[in-house]
Amino acid sequence: MSFKENKYAVVKKAISKELSNFCYTYFCNKRKVAQFIQEEKFISPFDNTWGVWNDRQVPNTYCHYADLVMETLLERVLPQMMQITELTLVPTYSYARIYKYGDTLNRHKDRPSCEISCTLNLGGDEWPIYLDPTGGYGNKGKKINLRPGDMLAYSGCDLEHWRETFEGKDCCQVFLHYNSTSGGLEEPNIYDTRPFLGLPSGFKKPAQ
Repeated sequence: MSFKENKYAVVKKAISKELSNFCYTYFCNKRKVAQFIQEEKFISPFDNTWGVWNDRQVPNTYCHYADLVMETLLERVLPQMMQITELTLVPTYSYARIYKYGDTLNRHKDRPSCEISCTLNLGGDEWPIYLDPTGGYGNKGKKINLRPGDMLAYSGCDLEHWRETFEGKDCCQVFLHYNSTSGGLEEPNIYDTRPFLGLPSGFKKPAQ
């Protein structure tokens, strides 16, 4: 399957089982710590450096913008993404979630910082992702199942993608986002306008 022709590609075993299991266990532990320190009021409820539960896309589900481990994955996967897409890419940001029973991910296309993306399965119960390879809206999607370590690379701004209601216990995914150097977006969007990777969203440049 050619990414260049289809604007998406499935990569089996993009990272090792050991690495995906490490990331899954790490992120589950981080969720537990984040919940404890927020409930015990060690940090402000407005402090997002340990992750949040108020994501508008999937409410009441733990997620984290630019977790340092996930940002390291963003760099590690970059050479693979360039090989798959046949594009020169720069990293923008990572975003990780642990989905829970009953969650859905509505149909959407992504913002410019997510021009070229991948969703990487880190662990938990199987939950297929759907995308519309036509580039349109509201069409029947292609169902793609990913095992831990597998990833789906896709053109996030061009292809509508979504997940239907989750019936498992949990599913941990990380989204790794990039811009192509040929599209004119890489200079304003590199590191999602932060000085460098790993910094929280408070370090993004104000919108012009």
